[in-house]
Amino acid sequence: MKNVSTAAEGLISTRRLFRASHPAVLIVAAALAGCNHAHNADVMATVNSKPIMKAEMDKAYQAQLGDAQQQQQQTPTREQADSLRLNVLRQLIDEEIVEQRATKMNLTATNEEVDAKLAEMKAPYTEDQFNEKLKASNHTLDDVKHDIRRTLTINKLLSKEIDSKITVTDADVANYFNAHKAEFNLIETQYHLAQIQVTSVPSAQPGNLQNSKATNDAEAKKKIQALKNRLDSGEDFGALAMNFSERPETSSSGGDIGFVSESQMKADPAIYTMVTKLKAGQITDILPLLDGQTKKPAGYAIYKLISREPAGQRELSDPRVQQAIRQQLLNGRSQLLKSAFFEMLRDQAKVENFYAEQIFKNEAH
Repeated sequence: MKNVSTAAEGLISTRRLFRASHPAVLIVAAALAGCNHAHNADVMATVNSKPIMKAEMDKAYQAQLGDAQQQQQQTPTREQADSLRLNVLRQLIDEEIVEQRATKMNLTATNEEVDAKLAEMKAPYTEDQFNEKLKASNHTLDDVKHDIRRTLTINKLLSKEIDSKITVTDADVANYFNAHKAEFNLIETQYHLAQIQVTSVPSAQPGNLQNSKATNDAEAKKKIQALKNRLDSGEDFGALAMNFSERPETSSSGGDIGFVSESQMKADPAIYTMVTKLKAGQITDILPLLDGQTKKPAGYAIYKLISREPAGQRELSDPRVQQAIRQQLLNGRSQLLKSAFFEMLRDQAKVENFYAEQIFKNEAH
């Protein structure tokens, strides 16, 4: 669910952890070692005897197929479709393995936790808007609650089994800084920016919480002016970006586009002139948005200066340097431990992949 399932945002990032490629020999081995005993044709796989049903696999397949078609605008071949279904089923198997571990440890998300997350997810919409988005994505409220519960459950397990066991000491931070000191020497001024973007391209995907999209220049002008008025009246830049900005890769983070160097800024004199006059926290007027290739007008944008970082060497005594290093070390260790943890759980689980067996028997002739 492109928009509504963003509320189960942890699910997407968690699933990415499971998407590391697995050697094809594992699928072949599973097929060769597969049991020949009868099973319900609607059961695609079992994890410790718990079934994963065809309906669940088909729904997850359709969700991923929809994303792929939006990006590539093409229908998959039969082999591509089977391959995608195998990947989807593997994700469902991995999620079920982790969820069963969480259940054993009494870490399953409670109804109260699910309801609280659902309320947070519905907050940007009216009840009718939310129901329309559910309908458009072919999901039910129960589907959403199921995804939320699974996501919260997995996050609780990872927090207990992984994050709570990771420590980064001051010595770790100092050692990293001393080994990578050049990384903290800015050769030119950097501008940390956020952006609200509105395009006049009708085919572009909006990627915002309100699914709001201008389809022509007149609509784009009207929309960006309305947003500028709301900003001038004191509304939060990040919230407006999440709900209305038409730049999918940044809208979910409140429009944050990261640091832009001064030389990059000078490539667009209008933006450079405007931004360099700002103090941290201030916003620009409405600026024309140019197509990256044709340099022709393609919409409008408003920028916010979050911070300005002057050129020069950053020292370890800078709290921002310490925090950046600490977070990087935490993320790296967490990713490594999670990968090892998932492999351990897979080894301990009894998995039967009937769909993999079926494809192998049908194709290996």
